[in-house]
Amino acid sequence: MNPARREPLLWLQLLGLAALPLEILLLFLLFAGADPGPFPGFERLLTWAIGALGSAVLFWRLPPDLWSVLILQVPLRGRRPEQFRLSALQTALPLKVVIALGAALLLPLTWWADSHAGMAWAWSPLSSSPRLVVLLLCIPVLALIQWQWAQVIQSLWMLTRSSSLVDQTLPLTQIQAAEQRLNAGLPLLLLAPLAFAEPAASVEPEPKATPQEQQEEAEAVTPEPEQTDSPAETEPVAAEASEAAAEPLQADAEVVEETDEGHEANAEALASEDVDVPQAEASDADAEPEEEAVVHEEPCSEETGPEETTAEAPQDTEDDASVVDAGGAVAPEEKPEEG
Repeated sequence: MNPARREPLLWLQLLGLAALPLEILLLFLLFAGADPGPFPGFERLLTWAIGALGSAVLFWRLPPDLWSVLILQVPLRGRRPEQFRLSALQTALPLKVVIALGAALLLPLTWWADSHAGMAWAWSPLSSSPRLVVLLLCIPVLALIQWQWAQVIQSLWMLTRSSSLVDQTLPLTQIQAAEQRLNAGLPLLLLAPLAFAEPAASVEPEPKATPQEQQEEAEAVTPEPEQTDSPAETEPVAAEASEAAAEPLQADAEVVEETDEGHEANAEALASEDVDVPQAEASDADAEPEEEAVVHEEPCSEETGPEETTAEAPQDTEDDASVVDAGGAVAPEEKPEEG
């Protein structure tokens, strides 16, 4: 924000717009205090040249200080850097030209006020006064009007400048401000800067996404499906997997059948032993060599898996069962009974 808007004195200078009509009315009443002289045009022109044109030339060379209200002013030592920056902007050529135009406007105003002042003769504070006294009193009033005009124009100029322009301007020093500005008034005016609430940053609503953009975002988020092999390649693989899974099941079924047969053979062997123990012993004696042979054949190489060993065990039980059956079938010769 422009720092000039924080200066209360610049806003007070704008009150000169309300004071200008009152000053013009005072000028009108002063001219009504005396009748026009033998050379009224020359008198009007001379009064305007001294009061309005002379002050305009003075203000061109020494602009009125922004921090002065003619009676009071801000002391030079109490001014802030922003105030010195704003004082440096008073040398702008357009600003000086507009201030000088105020003097040109005062010439027709002075001419009109003097020519029509007779209507306010009864209300004039200087009724029946000499013409010279009236003219001498009108000169400072014209200078005061030019002062108010200059201060109003300068305040409007400062308040409308951009903050970047003010920041880029080099501030005046105290010596420059004292020599290059018209400082009128007692240095007793000290005013704190105004505090304005900073406007909150407006949050712009996010633009709604169009259906096409939403579709593109969805495609970007969804992962791409993995490439699968062709059906011709997947069928052999599935067949091999099913065959490999079926082989252990068949082997397990064979092992179960062999174990069942072994249990049945063992049951028959036990039954035969109860009937004829000697026959069983004989058959056991005959079967020992075979069992040893089988036992020698039992150890398997480390390379063979657990499935082979489990498959061989039922075979031994079958051999035992055959041996027992053979022994039961061959009956020993009966000895003759003695006496």
